[in-house]
Amino acid sequence: MNVNAPMIRSGADDKAARIRLFLTDVDGVLTDGGIILSSDGVETKRFHVRDGHGMKMLDRAGIRVGILTGRTSDVVEIRARELGIHIVRQGAKDKLAVWTEILKEQGVSPEEAAYVGDDIVDLPVLRAAGFSAAPCDAEQYVLDTVDFISSRPGGMGAVREIIEFILKANGSWRPVSKKYFEEKVL
Repeated sequence: MNVNAPMIRSGADDKAARIRLFLTDVDGVLTDGGIILSSDGVETKRFHVRDGHGMKMLDRAGIRVGILTGRTSDVVEIRARELGIHIVRQGAKDKLAVWTEILKEQGVSPEEAAYVGDDIVDLPVLRAAGFSAAPCDAEQYVLDTVDFISSRPGGMGAVREIIEFILKANGSWRPVSKKYFEEKVL
């Protein structure tokens, strides 16, 4: 049971309602920020299944989903493929420049793009995005910048919480979740 509530800044609902493209960082957002390297150099990350399902729900609502990360990892490529995410940009040293390229490719304005980040390298994109969000354990200067702070830490369902807020703000929550709430008699 989650006892903390998310922090929602004034106007966040209106900003979230315009979103057509959802982009997220990986380490510290989709994961807890830990990177496990085996002695043979194989990298392991832990993803939360509810975050992945949330991204599928965005897709069903007609909102495109993508990953924008500064690191490069085979694990991220595998997870994106599992979820059907085709917008994947790894090794982005200048996230704002790559974010701008993605928007141009997708025909989306900055006001129609959401970004979720947690660290200093995410600040330029968080400031440029139409709707910005962060897990509650992000750096303080990130928390001071974003429209929405989840009650959950990175890698622990924070992205799902952010996604549900967006879906509710734009009126898509009910259509994409209805089948889960319907009672069926067998």
